Amino acid sequence: MNQQLFVFPEDDAPHKVLLKDGALEYYPHFFTIPEADRLLQQLLKKIDWKQESMNMYGKQVLFPRLMAWHGDAGSTYAFSGKTYSPQPWTPPLPEIRQRIEPVAGVQFNSVLLNLYRDGKDAMGWHADDEPELGLNPLIASVNLGATRRFMLRYKSDHRLKYELELQHGSLLIMKGTIQHYWQHQVPKTSRPLPSRINLTFRVIKA
Repeated sequence: MNQQLFVFPEDDAPHKVLLKDGALEYYPHFFTIPEADRLLQQLLKKIDWKQESMNMYGKQVLFPRLMAWHGDAGSTYAFSGKTYSPQPWTPPLPEIRQRIEPVAGVQFNSVLLNLYRDGKDAMGWHADDEPELGLNPLIASVNLGATRRFMLRYKSDHRLKYELELQHGSLLIMKGTIQHYWQHQVPKTSRPLPSRINLTFRVIKA
């Protein structure tokens, strides 16, 4: 039987979750609703969103979402068979980074942005374990717009699962050895949903 835990925080307090071989910290209302509304609209307008693709069985397949990669010069990132050079820190990205760094305890040099246009856009099972991220990377995830399910499963035993809903203005921090032992995804849904932007701040190692 699947071991599955649902968490739906209703207060402003951070929720710390100790998983087997990893840890999460969830701040459900890290940004106020007016702040989150403003940031969402700014990012929708100012980011140069693109629909990237990956090679699958000899064919180029479009990712079911729009993406952008921003960061310090030289913070090149490779995943899904492609290498991405960063765009500059476009406002309001520096503002968001400045807000989350004291909580994360990390100085981030890059951010991957994903725009989920509706419930059909999604992210499949994966781990943020690319070599450029170094050993035990800390990933800080800011969520703006529609609430979406965030699911985790233990790599060596998919019966071990964890799930929570990431809501507008929230911050999720993944830390410890979680990227080594767990995968995560944002699944599709048939429910009609507005757009959602997810920003995952990272440290690219030289």
